Amino acid sequence: MSEAVVPHSAEKRTAAAPGWFRRVLDSDLLYSFRRSRITMIAAAVTLLFFLLAIFASVLSVQNPFDPAQLQLMNSRISPLWTADGQSPFLLGTDEQGRDVLSAILYGMRISLLVGVLGVVFSGALGILLGLTAGYFGGAVDGLIMRIADVQLSFPAILIALLINGIAKSVLGNKLDEMSMLGVLVFAIGLSFWVQYARTVRGSVMVEKNKDYVAAAQLIGLPAPVIMLRHVLPNTMGPILVIATINLALAIITEATLSFLGSGMPETMPSLGTLIRIGNNYLFAGEWWIVAFPGFALAALILSINLLGDWLRDALNPKLR
Repeated sequence: MSEAVVPHSAEKRTAAAPGWFRRVLDSDLLYSFRRSRITMIAAAVTLLFFLLAIFASVLSVQNPFDPAQLQLMNSRISPLWTADGQSPFLLGTDEQGRDVLSAILYGMRISLLVGVLGVVFSGALGILLGLTAGYFGGAVDGLIMRIADVQLSFPAILIALLINGIAKSVLGNKLDEMSMLGVLVFAIGLSFWVQYARTVRGSVMVEKNKDYVAAAQLIGLPAPVIMLRHVLPNTMGPILVIATINLALAIITEATLSFLGSGMPETMPSLGTLIRIGNNYLFAGEWWIVAFPGFALAALILSINLLGDWLRDALNPKLR
């Protein structure tokens, strides 16, 4: 008797749920996510990093970007669990007296902000050019794809360094911290748009020959409406996979630029800047200055890459 009642009540709760929520619960994507423990752990770690970055000002013992809160007397203090550790510096301090944990939280905020904005910019640019090339074809398609082919012949980090160098040579010393952040977003965005453009172009060339596009053209819908409202939603699967993987690549690119001295300044350090600063003191015995930011960056990149790998497999119809 009880076995017959429980499924009946579950069905009633499911039927009473909103339509979109019911579709999410019954989706293959959620089923695949719940079956993979590694993916669930990666998602939890990624979410944790985002929350730590968002609430960095609440969780930190100091603002590492505020020189008034820094004291040189607290410089190079080892982690709290060591013999020379001092409270409240759990992971120790760097040469400027910054709490390493606070610097990691604030630096993670900068790295994630640059990565997310870079992915949004590159995605918007690549999707727009890919839709245009695939829908119109002809000379427009040839021009956009040849530009993409030329850019693919250069590494993304080299393109980002070139754009960064041009911006610095043009603007000179006028670049403050926020301007430098904008330059990094622009440089990273221009380095990764090609993957979106080529993927969207291929999908659009398949979709534009289908009946629903011909019907939309017959009723007189303009080309931008057809591309954005009807064609683009059918290409979102590959775009989501590329965006997830490119988020990790964008964060690595920003960290590399900062490590090379072409990224965020020491007054507003990202994880890459913290690693560059700590690398100068690695052989002097202050290993914690570089070890903990490096571990945080590696854990963040690994969790995002695991999510990207799962999303690629989950959205591949051949693996279902």
